[in-house]
Amino acid sequence: MKKAQLSIYLDQEVFASLEAYAKRQDKPKSLVAEAAIASFLSPDDSDRREAAIAKRLDRIVRVLERLERNDGVTLETIALFIRFWLTSTPALPEHSGAAARAKGAERYDRFVEALGRRLSSGSTVLKEVSIELPEVEKPAQSKGQGGSPSG
Repeated sequence: MKKAQLSIYLDQEVFASLEAYAKRQDKPKSLVAEAAIASFLSPDDSDRREAAIAKRLDRIVRVLERLERNDGVTLETIALFIRFWLTSTPALPEHSGAAARAKGAERYDRFVEALGRRLSSGSTVLKEVSIELPEVEKPAQSKGQGGSPSG
């Protein structure tokens, strides 16, 4: 196949880079330039890169949506617990503060142990909670805003 001749003007720095690369690869400058131009003009390469980037971005979006969902579940869980605790726990008399702190420390230690066991088993509340169905999500939100600590 006969090749067409092309005469081009290059910036001195670009020409020096082309010459150095061709020398390192022990290839003619015209072959290196031809490969570079073909690579630049190849739609397949750019399409493949674009598809790969789009696939990665889609995966990142899914991960972020899952994180956002998990954060929402966590926030609602904590808010519901705090509301329930504040409405159901009476204030302690002043003279029983030390005993209450000791009991609280003991309960906290048990809580941390139970949390460690649950996390190491792979079982989480987020896996148990399903709020993906719109008809399930809307009634749960309206109940949570009604002021009732239990639901």
